[in-house]
Amino acid sequence: MLRSLDIRDVLIIDRLSLDIGPGLNVLTGETGAGKSILLDALGFVLGWRGRAELVRQGAAQGEVTAVFDLPAGHAARTVLQEAGIAAEDELILRRVNAADGRKTAFVNDRRVSGEVLRDLSDSLVELHGQHDDRGLLNPRGHRALLDAFAGLDLSALRAAWAAQREARAAQAEAEGALARAAAEEEFLRHAVAELDKLNPEPGEDASLDARRRLMQGAGRIRDDVAKALQALSEEGAEGRMRDALRWLDGAAGKAEGRLDGALDALNRALIELGEAQGGVERALEALDVDPAELERVEERLFAIRALARKHGVLADDLGDFARGLRARLAAIDGGAAGIARLRQAAVAAEAAYGAEAARVTLARRQAAGRLDAAMAAELAPLKMERAVFATEVKGGEPGPEGMDAVTFTVATNPGAPAGPLNRIASGGELSRFLLALKVCLTGDSPGLTLIFDEIDRGVGGATADAVGRRLKALATGAQVLVVTHSPQVAAFGARHWRVEKRVAAGQTLSTVTGLDPADRVEEIARMLAGDTVTEAARAAARALLQG
Repeated sequence: MLRSLDIRDVLIIDRLSLDIGPGLNVLTGETGAGKSILLDALGFVLGWRGRAELVRQGAAQGEVTAVFDLPAGHAARTVLQEAGIAAEDELILRRVNAADGRKTAFVNDRRVSGEVLRDLSDSLVELHGQHDDRGLLNPRGHRALLDAFAGLDLSALRAAWAAQREARAAQAEAEGALARAAAEEEFLRHAVAELDKLNPEPGEDASLDARRRLMQGAGRIRDDVAKALQALSEEGAEGRMRDALRWLDGAAGKAEGRLDGALDALNRALIELGEAQGGVERALEALDVDPAELERVEERLFAIRALARKHGVLADDLGDFARGLRARLAAIDGGAAGIARLRQAAVAAEAAYGAEAARVTLARRQAAGRLDAAMAAELAPLKMERAVFATEVKGGEPGPEGMDAVTFTVATNPGAPAGPLNRIASGGELSRFLLALKVCLTGDSPGLTLIFDEIDRGVGGATADAVGRRLKALATGAQVLVVTHSPQVAAFGARHWRVEKRVAAGQTLSTVTGLDPADRVEEIARMLAGDTVTEAARAAARALLQG
């Protein structure tokens, strides 16, 4: 509920603070007094698109602040949460328009975009008038209004639509994948056969390369290794060392222990020499390269590397690459069966969506009948008992909200063709249609502040009285703000403000004054009589106020 509206330096308003309460709030005043400026200011702070420049002439900036009470569970709390703003029981919207055209918006002192303001406004305020293109006159919103009237829960329908889309997408993806795979089937089978035949193992490239280099180098070093082995043999170092050992051993008995250490060292050296001989012999054996073996190693190494280059992968990744190709072949071989299952799932999902959409269509048609009956009951007191309101539910483009197109139509006279609200009804008729429709749909927007901008234009007398009574009924337990020229409507207000224009220091300013009971009599008398207020007009005003 809108609690207060504070306006600073906007158009012809310099300073204005308006405290608004629950129930029916009415604003009256002569044409041009500035009633529409109040709505412009409220629309500005709510982020609505309106006048480009609102700053009062000579002021540095214009500013509007609106304070709303925000009960628990209010839809605006969800918008605040999505915007990362803590929701409190009091919601303060403030927007500033600088003289250079820059606009800055704040929500609870947090700077926000105009989009956030507009999202909030959808859950806070609803404006209705003869040019109401945001609400009841917009055919694109009629289906949602009918669903709210019917109390429809569309969660199952939306889930069925999502399941159908997912099933179709899975089928299309599988069919596309199968088509792509089938186009390269010949390549896949050839590549898999080639890889299976070679069967490369991880790390084999490095091991083959090392073995090849060793075999290539064996011829160059074998002669040196053979010479080294000869130098260590009986004809070389080993024979000389054994001779030395024999000579020293013969002399050791007469050397009184002086040769013992040398003999021990020589024995150890012979042992180490034997180990060296063994290692050189084994190396020499390994260096005996079979040219055919070298050729086989090179052929396999080159084959692995060529296959890796061909497929653009590392040699060690050829195994994983082959497994991927085999999986694609398996998809081709088993693809038809898989696609058949996916098609069955898509058909089942489409059937489930169709059944749920048909259920919703039936509920909408039933609700349309109830709404049409409710409208007929509302139009009669508004002196439109001959008019016919009809809710058309026709087939539409399937979507998450169903397969229906909903349009509110009217025929103002018996036998006349029906058509959309905004094309068939005249100004006064349109106002009454909108009011009756809003009364019937009053349960669809809990927590909203409803604003009616001269919705009673073009009606008077008993019809205006009926309009006032409907507005008062609509305001029961809610908040309704009405801009009106009708004394009959104004008399039903729980609070009444008069908008006036005055000239101060050469400037035209608009003021808003809250009226006490005596002032209300004078204002309603003025609305009845015009410039000259008579006692008869005052008496009529009192009669209106007394109901």
